[in-house]
Amino acid sequence: MDPECLPFTGVPHSTRLFTDFLYHFPNVQRFYPRPPALLEWFKDEQQRIQIPQDRRKRVAAILEGQNRELGAGAKTLQNIQRLKDGAPVIVTGQQVALFGGPTFSLLKALTVVLLAEKTGAVPVFWLATEDHDFAEINFVHLPAGDHLETLSTLPPHQEGLPSGKIVFDESISASVKQVEELLGNSTLFEVLKESYRPGENFGSAFGKFYARAFAELGLIFLNPIDPELHRIAQPVFRDSLRNWKEINGELQQREQELESAGYHAQVKVTASHTLCFYFRDGVRTPVRHDGENKFAIGDRLVTEDELIAETETHPERFSANVLLRPIMQDYLLPTLCYSGGPAETAYFAQVEVVYRKLLGRVTPVVPRTSATLVEPRQAKLLDRYQLKLTDLFTRGPEKLRELVAGKALPDSIMKSFDSAAEHLDQALSAIHGPLEKLDKTLADAAANAGSKMRYQLQSLRDKAARAESRKNAETQQHADELSTLLYPNKNLQEREIGSAYFLLKYGTAILEKLREKVQPNCFDHQIIPLG
Repeated sequence: MDPECLPFTGVPHSTRLFTDFLYHFPNVQRFYPRPPALLEWFKDEQQRIQIPQDRRKRVAAILEGQNRELGAGAKTLQNIQRLKDGAPVIVTGQQVALFGGPTFSLLKALTVVLLAEKTGAVPVFWLATEDHDFAEINFVHLPAGDHLETLSTLPPHQEGLPSGKIVFDESISASVKQVEELLGNSTLFEVLKESYRPGENFGSAFGKFYARAFAELGLIFLNPIDPELHRIAQPVFRDSLRNWKEINGELQQREQELESAGYHAQVKVTASHTLCFYFRDGVRTPVRHDGENKFAIGDRLVTEDELIAETETHPERFSANVLLRPIMQDYLLPTLCYSGGPAETAYFAQVEVVYRKLLGRVTPVVPRTSATLVEPRQAKLLDRYQLKLTDLFTRGPEKLRELVAGKALPDSIMKSFDSAAEHLDQALSAIHGPLEKLDKTLADAAANAGSKMRYQLQSLRDKAARAESRKNAETQQHADELSTLLYPNKNLQEREIGSAYFLLKYGTAILEKLREKVQPNCFDHQIIPLG
C-alpha cells in the first residue's frame, strides 16, 4: 500500500472555510495574512517577529525549568538555548486530554518538529492547561479488535477548574491498568505509567508522557498556567480589557463578514463579550461587561479602573480565552507561525482583528499534518476486499458490512451475477437500435426499463451479500475492524483513536516512520501505511 494524499474536498465534515483556505486562498485572503504554504514566505516573516531580548531570556528560563521537570531530552534543552539566542519558534497546542489525547495531538507535535527543521526555527507545544472543559479531556478511545474501548477517569474536582489543576487520585491507576490489558507492557507503557499516577494533574502527566516520547526530536513544552508567564504577559490582559469594546465590535463585524461570504464563525461573540477569564476561587470564570459601566465576574461587579489595576497587581488571576490565547502566545514567543487543524484555522480568521489591535502584526496559521495511519493488517483487508479509505467515508458500518460481504460471495455466485449483468447489457443494446428506428419514444422506454432491471439485479446482489454477511461472521468482523480502526464513529481516525494506541504499540519508532512518510508539503488528508 502506497502513501496517498486525499483532498479535503473528499473528506467528511470538511468546512468550506478550510477547503478554501487550502485550495482557493484568494477567496479568503482578506481573513488571513499568508497562504498555507509556509516554505514560500517564512524568510520574509522572520524579519517581523522580533521580541525584546529580556523577554526572550525570561521566557526561556521558565521553559528550561518546566521542561527539565517534565524530563525532556538534551535536544529540547538545546532548542531552548537556541530560542534564548534568537531563534524563532513554530507553535502548536492542544488540550491535555487523558493518555496523550487523540492521534491528532501526536500529528500536531510531529508537524511543528518537521516545519522547524525546514525553517531553522524551534518547535513549541502549548499545553492548554488553563482550559476547563473537563468533559473533553477525561477519556480516550483505544481499539480492541473490531470495537473501541472508552477509558475514562473521574478525579475529584470543582466544575470550572482548569485542567492543569485537576489532580489524579488513586483511581488513575485502574485506568492505567486498563491500558496495559489492551496494549500490553512496553518501554513507553512504563513511561505512561510513571506519568499518569496519583498526585500528577492532566497537564503534568500529558507533558511528561509526550516529553519522553519526543525526547529525541527537541520538542519544547510550554505550560501557560505558570504565574511568572502571566506576569510577563500582563500587558496582553490589560490591553484586551482596556480596549474590550472596540475589539468586541471588530469581532462582531468579522463574524458578519465571514457569514456574508458563506463561511462560518467558529466563535460567537456577544455584546457583553471580553477576551478574558478570571480565576475566582480557582474556578475559571468569564469576565463580562454588564452593559452599563462595570464588568461582571460571576456576581462580582468591578469598575474598569479596578479591573485594569488588578491585571497589574495580580495578572496570574487572569486567563486568555480562545481568541486571546494566540496573542498571549505570540507576546511571549517570537512565533513564525502556528500550526493547527480546521477548527484552529477558523479561529484565526477571527483572531486576525485581535492581532492587529493588540500586537500590530498577525501571526500566520499553517495546516498541521492530517492523516489516517493504516496498519499492515488493515492494509491487507483493504486489498483483500478491494476497498479504499473513501469507501469507508461514504458508507456507514452497516453498508460496509454489505460491501465486504458482497466482495466475499462465492466465486460461482459472483460470476453468475457478473454474467447476468453482461447478458442484460447485451440484450438491451441489441433492441435499442431497432426500437429507436421504429419509434424514438420506445427507445426511451427501453432505457428506462433497463435502468429498473439493472437496479433490481443490483438489489438482488445486495440481498445475497446480506445473506452472506449474516452467515459469515468473519466478514462482519473484518468490516467492523476496518470501520473501527480507519473510520471510527464515522469520524476521522485521528480524532477518535488515542495517540497512546500507536505510541504504545509501535514505540518511538513510529515517530521515525512517520517522519519518513509524512509529506510536509501535502495539505490534503494523508493516508500513511505503517507496513
